[in-house]
Amino acid sequence: MVPTFIIRHIHKIKYLGLAVLLIALVYSFVMHAAWLVLCYGLALFLFGMQCIEEGLNNAAGGTLEQLLTKSTETPTKGFLFGIGSTFILQSTTLVSLLTIAFLSTGMITLAGGLSVILGTNLGATSGAWLLALAGQSISLSPAAIPMLVVGVLIGFLDKRLKFFGQVLIGISLIFLGIDAIKEGFDAFGNNIELQSIDASSMTQVLLFTLLGFLLTCVLQSSHATLILILAALSSGQVTLIQGFAIALGSNLGSSFTTALVGMLSGDRNGQRLALAHLIYNWVTALLALILWVPLTFAVHWIAKIAGMSSPLLQLALFHTLFNVLGVSVFWGIQDKFVQKLKLFLPDRKPSKRLPDDSEAVLPIYLHGNMLKASDTAIEAVNQEMEHLTTLGLEVICHAIYVPNDALYYPSENLPPPKPPLNLNVRSLYEWQIKPLYSEILSFTSNIDIHNDRKLQKRLTEAHMVAFQVVEMVKQSKQLQNNMQHFLSDSSTEIYQEYMALRNNVYEMLLYFNRVRQLPADSLESEQAIKNFTHYIETSAPPHLNVIDRLREHTIDKMQASSLMNDLNYAHRIGTALSEILISLYNISTKPKKKKKKKRKSKKEARTTADAHIITTKEV
Repeated sequence: MVPTFIIRHIHKIKYLGLAVLLIALVYSFVMHAAWLVLCYGLALFLFGMQCIEEGLNNAAGGTLEQLLTKSTETPTKGFLFGIGSTFILQSTTLVSLLTIAFLSTGMITLAGGLSVILGTNLGATSGAWLLALAGQSISLSPAAIPMLVVGVLIGFLDKRLKFFGQVLIGISLIFLGIDAIKEGFDAFGNNIELQSIDASSMTQVLLFTLLGFLLTCVLQSSHATLILILAALSSGQVTLIQGFAIALGSNLGSSFTTALVGMLSGDRNGQRLALAHLIYNWVTALLALILWVPLTFAVHWIAKIAGMSSPLLQLALFHTLFNVLGVSVFWGIQDKFVQKLKLFLPDRKPSKRLPDDSEAVLPIYLHGNMLKASDTAIEAVNQEMEHLTTLGLEVICHAIYVPNDALYYPSENLPPPKPPLNLNVRSLYEWQIKPLYSEILSFTSNIDIHNDRKLQKRLTEAHMVAFQVVEMVKQSKQLQNNMQHFLSDSSTEIYQEYMALRNNVYEMLLYFNRVRQLPADSLESEQAIKNFTHYIETSAPPHLNVIDRLREHTIDKMQASSLMNDLNYAHRIGTALSEILISLYNISTKPKKKKKKKRKSKKEARTTADAHIITTKEV
């Protein structure tokens, strides 16, 4: 058990550990200039990769999401999309996390996501080839400096092309980083001699595979590990076989970090895909180790035929061959693999939504990795709005003492409420609506919409849905107080009035659910929303009937005032439902393009003006 003192001061310990690490790092820089150059090059390389990733992601906008939806209809299309997107973005982690996010929002299927993952692993080999070609004895600094200057100037001169400047800056930093890393390894000279490690061939392979795995876990980039291997290989610090093993380990490390983030996702399909990525890479690595001798022989044989004398190109070839091996093994068993994943990670049973569960309802579709793409984040928010709306309807059912099942399986005659009638809407609000609403607000505050008016409008509509649901539940809290009081005794006249009010609210909820289930992009849906809005506006609270009951002395003045207030609460709930339908429709449908009016020629304009003058004179 962790001592209380440590728990109280855990944040201080964390900052103290960070300070000690920084001091040790600065001391190592002072003592070893070559180590400083190596770390400097690595930092430039990682920051350059980040700049390219952000620039391409901002440039793509919703294009990547739209392409992914269309490109995963068949396994072959998904596979090719995985190769192409990884080649462009040069980040298996980014494409894998985006695929998990798309899968969590229901934009693609699990089989389609698996095809993309297979493609990303093969597409990642393009980075190894580019780094190998760039890592020859050519200095990249002369090309990097002009690119850096142009990239910075573009960002200042034209904000619309800022993403392009980010990409140029990223490429230039990568070039500078590669040169610095090569200089760092050259400066070490004979201080590092990993090639002289005395171990049996298989033990040495396992040892350097573990080294590649740990390096990638620390650096969070398989590309960074590859550039370190290539630099060490070109300077003679490691042998070619050791480089092969480190490359194998880097593949394991990239899948492990991606899978760790994906498994933290609350969505079951996202977790299944993250696990599939992990299993694929580790099975591929195991096969590569089992077939190590024939695999390395194939590399030397192909390199000899193709004239690849450079060990850097041979390393890129090895990286490609073992990924092709993995794809060839998994390609024919995709459907069976998906079924096994569903058996291993079955769908969760729906959790009870009662206050005595002592657990707050949390988001289903909102996960941090979805914030990497704004359109995906907005789509996740839209689905969470549907979840919040469903919870709101169920709370209103509790407010009028109607079972939740009656909302989804309506009967002709609504049975009377069964005692005991508990006041539970306040607890349901605290455990269901409020925490989920807070999580939605927190998530949406982190969405970067880049001054995109369309995304801003969709996000505003989503906020309107959440606000209306919260207001609707607050109205139902007031409604339940009198419902409990006046529905407890069936022998009174006021009981019949509240039973009629209960039926009216229930019918309103059923009507809302029928309209909500219609396809959002259909004319039928648009007309149904107009009809529902008209229904709410015309069904005004019948205050005159309440006055008639009071005049007839069938109810007293206190009962009359309570009933009039509750009729108003019911009407406000209906108005909120109408606003929710309109906002959900606006979120789900694309804005219609305005038709440009054809400009009239000067002759036509003059003729129209003359005709107008003649008409005016005649009048």
